[in-house]
Amino acid sequence: MIAAATRAARWLARLLAGTALCVAAGGASAQIDTLKVMIGANPGGGFDQTGRTLGAAMVASGVARNATYENKGGAGGTIGLAQFVNTDKGNPSALIVTGAVMVGAIETNKPPVTLRNATPIARLFADTMILVVPAASPIQSLKDLLDRFKANPGAVSWGGGSRGSVDHIMVGLIAKEIGVDPTRINYVPFAGGGEAKAAILGGHVTVGVAGVSEFAADVEAGRMRALGISSSFKLRNFSTFKEQGVNVEIYNWRGVYGAPGITPAQQKALIDAVVKATEHPSWKEALRKNDWGPFLLTGDDFGRFVAAESARLGGILREIGVAK
Repeated sequence: MIAAATRAARWLARLLAGTALCVAAGGASAQIDTLKVMIGANPGGGFDQTGRTLGAAMVASGVARNATYENKGGAGGTIGLAQFVNTDKGNPSALIVTGAVMVGAIETNKPPVTLRNATPIARLFADTMILVVPAASPIQSLKDLLDRFKANPGAVSWGGGSRGSVDHIMVGLIAKEIGVDPTRINYVPFAGGGEAKAAILGGHVTVGVAGVSEFAADVEAGRMRALGISSSFKLRNFSTFKEQGVNVEIYNWRGVYGAPGITPAQQKALIDAVVKATEHPSWKEALRKNDWGPFLLTGDDFGRFVAAESARLGGILREIGVAK
């Protein structure tokens, strides 16, 4: 009897150790022992901000005891996605940050592992895009930039996220809007926001492209000059493209997927945990501070949105000559 009790105790210990996400009675609440967040970009960029801010909010709201983060930059997040899918199958405590950047990279690079191999959890927010130059740049306005671009497209280098990212798509849309052949864009991709920022501040590219949240502090500190933003509405004191006669409007968005192979109950518990984190004051403060617009959509509805977004962005990328 003692041996049987010992075996039962060992079995229970293995069960608890293998199940980091414990769902309370009725599935009404969940707590994660250690949340694992994969960030498919180098430190310092929008994906990194998203993953670490969400992880902190999940701990602060009590849905997770701890959170760990791994940065795996390159190819618009698809390198990190491949690692996530291959190493975290069935892990109900794992998330990967995704967004329009990754969707564009998938459409451009056609990797063997895509978001169809993971489990949709939640779309979180939308991020308006911004164009900036270093404070010492002779370019004073969007008109100055676009005059140079029209005169000699190849002489203007645009520094932003990976090839095929929303940053790249926005430049393509601007080129089309002002009558420049999009295939002549001199686009310089960076694996993370930190690298892009260094290149912009160092004058190694003509102009930088990113979400407002990534460069707003540098603009306000006088290190960069904002030339315009991609929204149809005002943010802070930035002028929109439309206000300056350039009819381009585009938004970034970010969200999270779970690991492949988790059960519907585990997916629901993870969705509930993420949604609860988005209700925490720390998350709401991050939205305000970073000019992130709430854009919550969960589960299969989020999965259907991603499928539609893939088709939309893929069409744009093919039109501007980035994807086939």
